[in-house]
Amino acid sequence: MTPEQLSGGTELGRFLRARRARITPVEAGLTAGPGLRRTPGLRREELATLAGISIDYYTRLERGKETRPSTSVVDALARALLLEEDEHEHLRGLAVLASRAAPEPPAAPSRTVRSGVKLLLESLRPNPAHVVSRTDDLLAWNPGGLRLLTGIEEWPARQRNLARYLFLHPAARTLFPDWAAQVRGCVARLRALAGTDPDAPDLAHLAGELLLKSPEFAHLWERYDIKAPTHGRKTFRHSQVGDLALGYQSMEVEGTPGHRLITYYAEPGTPDHDALVLLDLLGSQPTPHAPTSSQAEPTSSSP
Repeated sequence: MTPEQLSGGTELGRFLRARRARITPVEAGLTAGPGLRRTPGLRREELATLAGISIDYYTRLERGKETRPSTSVVDALARALLLEEDEHEHLRGLAVLASRAAPEPPAAPSRTVRSGVKLLLESLRPNPAHVVSRTDDLLAWNPGGLRLLTGIEEWPARQRNLARYLFLHPAARTLFPDWAAQVRGCVARLRALAGTDPDAPDLAHLAGELLLKSPEFAHLWERYDIKAPTHGRKTFRHSQVGDLALGYQSMEVEGTPGHRLITYYAEPGTPDHDALVLLDLLGSQPTPHAPTSSQAEPTSSSP
C-alpha cells in the first residue's frame, strides 16, 4: 500500500487538493483580501464558488466522501482550476475511477518484449533506442540505447529503470544538463498512471522506493503534474562521446501493457550522428560491469 493510500481519501480528492493549492486568487479572477492567507492557493469555499457548487459538497468530494460527481461538476471544476485539455481529461478519468464501488484487482503487467520489436530495435542502429514499461523499466535495447545512459549497465537488469536512474544514479545529473526538466517530465508520466491505475503494484513499488530515497521525487510527486513530453530534443553531456543534441520520439507499442519505444536520432553527416555511430560501437563491446548471462545481449528483455 502506498503512503497516499494510507492517508485516506481518493486520487480524485488528492488531485483536486493539489491543484487548488497552485491557483492564486488573482489567477482565478478573484480579488485578494487583506491580511495573511494561511492556505496556499485557493480556499475550498473559493473554488466551490467559482465552480458553482456548495462548499459542503466540494469538501466531501475532496475528502473522498463524495465519489460520484456529475460531468457538469467535473467540467466546472476543471474551468475553475484552469486545467488544460489533457489535465481536464485526466480529471474526468479520476472521477470515473472514484465512482467504482470495488475496483478490479490490477493484473501483473507483462515484461515480455516481442521478437519483432527486438528486430526493430536492431534495425534502428546506430540510433539509440530502447523499450520501457509503463513505469519506465528498461525492458529491451540496442547497443546505443543502453550505452547512452551512462553507467546504467552497471546495475542488474531488474534495477534498470529510467526514473530510478534519473533520481538515484550519480551519473544522471551530469549526463543531463537540464536534469530538472527531465525529472519533471518523468514524474508527470508516473503521476498520470497513478491517476488511472492507483493500485498498480509496479507503480506502488517504484514510487514507494523513490519517495523514501529522493526528496526531489517526493516534492515533484506532490505537485500532481500529469503532462509529459513525447517528442522533442534532448541534450546529453556524455562521458565517452562528448556533448550530444538529439531528437527523440516516444511511441506506444500497441498490444502491450503500456510499453513504449523511445528512439533518439541525429541528421546523418553531423557531428552528433558521428557520435551516435561511436556510441553504437562502444555499446557493442562487452564491459566489465555487464551481466554474463543472456541479459547482456543488446536487445534482450530483462527477466
